[in-house]
Amino acid sequence: MVEKVKSGIIGLDPLLDGGLNKNSSTVIIGSTGAGKTTFATQFIRRGLLEGSECIFISLDENKEQIIRDAVDMGWDDILYFIQEEKLVFVDASGKEFGAFIKKELPDFVASWTGSNTRVAIDPLTPVIWANPARYAQRELLAFMLKELRKVGTLVATLEEHGPPDLTAPETVIPMYLADSVIHLRYRTGENKSRMLKVVKMRGSRHSEYYHMYRIIPGLGMVVIRSSELRKSTTRRVKELERLINARSRKLSPVAQVRIKKMLKSMEDGDIEGLDLEALAESIVEAFI
Repeated sequence: MVEKVKSGIIGLDPLLDGGLNKNSSTVIIGSTGAGKTTFATQFIRRGLLEGSECIFISLDENKEQIIRDAVDMGWDDILYFIQEEKLVFVDASGKEFGAFIKKELPDFVASWTGSNTRVAIDPLTPVIWANPARYAQRELLAFMLKELRKVGTLVATLEEHGPPDLTAPETVIPMYLADSVIHLRYRTGENKSRMLKVVKMRGSRHSEYYHMYRIIPGLGMVVIRSSELRKSTTRRVKELERLINARSRKLSPVAQVRIKKMLKSMEDGDIEGLDLEALAESIVEAFI
């Protein structure tokens, strides 16, 4: 039986038959604003909350921006994890990626091998753009994913370009090499929507449908498993807290404190139109 790792994304793990496969590589594909970095940060944060040391490799965005975005989400505990050296940032932006992957990465991995930690790469896109030759792209990406799986469970983000069926050249090779692929489909404009689909997951059952998701302050990315949305009511955050408290027997005291802190970052409008019963159950499931 495949050993699972909690994704940290509320409502997602039941769609993955319990979570991400341990020591696997997952590529998160989405356009700008879809929530790729939020996904990666949320995945890392779950590991930190469980007591693991984690690694965040940035190939584009600087460390300071990632930290600011996390704090703005309500995850200011990231500052504590950095201070305690539980979260290690590797800033590879501006480097020659071939040299970094072939020469620097193996030594870094050797110092972490066997640690069973979590690794996030955000994003893979610069590696692909820096190598126009398809063979070179495949060689570098395959080597990077293979090396980092020695360290633990890997989540990498990838910019979506081209048609929505993910057939663009920039996506084909990473999708083929990764163990799992999750597509974040983000539509802007008048009919704004966010939908998530598990495109593939080697060695595990998974949902084959699109599911709505939102990015909510305090909670981060939340997958909405119920297809029926309820009408807006007042004091929704209070109602959500009540529903979670009714299920608190399933939670440890530490988990209860963490959830209360998350709820403080939310406003009623953030969860307008959502099925609060389903959301409460998803939150509790994520913290069991």
